[in-house]
Amino acid sequence: MSDTYLTVAAESEHETEVNRSRFRCALAPAATEEDALAFVARIRERHPTASHHCYAYVIGADGAVRRASDDGEPSGTAGQPMLNMLLRREVRFTVAVVTRWFGGVKLGAGGLIRAYGGAVGSALDAEPLVTRRRLRLATVTVDHARAGRLENELRALGHPVRDVRYGAEVAITLALPAAEWDGFASWLASATAGAARLAAGEETHGTG
Repeated sequence: MSDTYLTVAAESEHETEVNRSRFRCALAPAATEEDALAFVARIRERHPTASHHCYAYVIGADGAVRRASDDGEPSGTAGQPMLNMLLRREVRFTVAVVTRWFGGVKLGAGGLIRAYGGAVGSALDAEPLVTRRRLRLATVTVDHARAGRLENELRALGHPVRDVRYGAEVAITLALPAAEWDGFASWLASATAGAARLAAGEETHGTG
């Protein structure tokens, strides 16, 4: 599984027209299904006169949660093509809503599939995507005598330190890509002569 994925940086809207029907695709970042569905609801309120509000979203760096809705269009002609486009572009933690205003000309199943999938593709082309990385929080616990030097070495090696807590010992929190975990553990043992302890925390995400 790749440690990197693409997502949208902010909300945006992009409109296309097919045989007098207007297709406006709204994109937004979504950390959870609740975020995605709340965005769909906002778009419905924003464009109450539209014929359809079809949507698709992919949640999770591995795309584990994926949903699509045709919102009254013939089954499989709207939501699934939209979802396919998000997956094809490897876009994650993103929701797409395509709002359609019917222009009086029926497009047929093939035309709808191309129009809805194309609306998402055009919106992704117009919106700058950002690369994110799957990271695992790591806590390094070490004695006070070694802490200052170790923190400086971590920063020098390009490991952003997220938190430093002082108590009986010093706990330094940083985030590592999964692929670098074993190498970091070996380096840490060597750099501190085995005096530091390394503990894994929850998954997080950072820029690529």
